[in-house]
Amino acid sequence: MSATESKGRPLPFAVAGVSMRDLLAAGEAAALISTPPRAPEPELAEPVEPLADHREAA
Repeated sequence: MSATESKGRPLPFAVAGVSMRDLLAAGEAAALISTPPRAPEPELAEPVEPLADHREAA
């Protein structure tokens, strides 16, 4: 008989004293901290003008 067989049924894993809400909050906080910031959007070289200025006679 092996050492693992002699111990009987394995006990279910549980974290004592920590609520599921705290575990979820900690995971969400870790995800926010580990996510790099978004890259800044490139600025346009020329300002966008209204369409009325670009109309030409047909």
